[in-house]
Amino acid sequence: MLKAWFAIPFWQRVLGAFVLGIVAGLVVPEYAVQLKPLGDLFIRALKMLVAPLIFCAIVNAILQFGEGEGLGQIGAKTVGLFLLTAVIASVIGLSVGSLLDVTAAQDLSAAADYQEKEVPGPAAVFLNMIPVNPFAALSEGKILQIVVFAALVGIAIRQVGEPAQALGDVLKAGAQVMYRITKMVLELTPLGVLGLMAWVVGHYGLSSLAPLAAFIGAIYLACLLHIFLTYGTMVKLAGMSPWYFFKSVFSAQLVAFTTCSSFGTIPAAHQAITEKLGVKKSYASFVLPLGATINMDGCGGIYPAIASIFIAQLYGIPLEFTDYLLITATATLASIGTAGVPGTALVMLTVTLNVVGLPLEGIAFIAAVDRIIDMMRTATNVTGDMAVSVVLGRQEREQQLATESTA
Repeated sequence: MLKAWFAIPFWQRVLGAFVLGIVAGLVVPEYAVQLKPLGDLFIRALKMLVAPLIFCAIVNAILQFGEGEGLGQIGAKTVGLFLLTAVIASVIGLSVGSLLDVTAAQDLSAAADYQEKEVPGPAAVFLNMIPVNPFAALSEGKILQIVVFAALVGIAIRQVGEPAQALGDVLKAGAQVMYRITKMVLELTPLGVLGLMAWVVGHYGLSSLAPLAAFIGAIYLACLLHIFLTYGTMVKLAGMSPWYFFKSVFSAQLVAFTTCSSFGTIPAAHQAITEKLGVKKSYASFVLPLGATINMDGCGGIYPAIASIFIAQLYGIPLEFTDYLLITATATLASIGTAGVPGTALVMLTVTLNVVGLPLEGIAFIAAVDRIIDMMRTATNVTGDMAVSVVLGRQEREQQLATESTA
């Protein structure tokens, strides 16, 4: 029985569970919602991995890089690509939102339990990057602080040299152990996807989505355009078949879609691009955690753009060309400035609405279906992380081959 189960390709197992969860939610919603513990178990197992995996993997990645100049270059290229795709995401979001009528087909009642998100200032965001207690950051899962501390540890081990070699070896071994545990946990993916999708469809139902169908559809359309056009073009220019890329990362996309967690999807994304696409673990271990922190094409580019147009139409407020420029610039900068802030998507939307002068109360109209939207936002973010990893990994490989041929 188990042998036959594992003989099925992993992505097919995950896709089958995904479809089965939707069917269960539609046919027997009262029983489907009771499958949520399967999804909760999967999410808890993923969260268990994240902090130690990121810490060990980033230290290991830095130790495997060349001299400090190489690390700085790869960091600059990574952030540069993330900013570029964020701008493109904002433009796509504005284009789709402007061309389509995203106004609700019927009157909506604002959600009574919505509370306005507090937007942290630049100083608060910067200070929050530095952990007061690194062990507390690890135990509490404060990812941005873990990333900063791990980078400092890796750089320090390199600078100390031989006296710190033993610590470096321990952390390298720790990274390998975490990779192995990751493979174990990811075998739970079909069960987790089944439980989560059955609960989402059974809990919300299709009728609850009807008033906001145009808004949700616009976001899904913009995200799909960004995934296939922007990311597909990126990997094609890097010399990889887009079809092969999307086929290889499909299981990780489904994990992102069902869990709504970029950090929780890091193990699945890491496995997909290292084992199937040949990206070096050092690159994957550096780019993926950084991308999960600052690459927010879905949350910070597409979502605020379309949501701003939706709220403007809802209140009958016309938007000028300068407003569109402000939305693009704000969404791009906010994706970096709110890194590591809980509830990132709503925080970014709050920032954008403030800048353009739209009423923040409009967020309440779409808060009820935020989970449905967040599924696609997260899948977009994670796909971007994997695409950038592939582009940088293949670029590095070509540089190595060119160096060897001239040597």
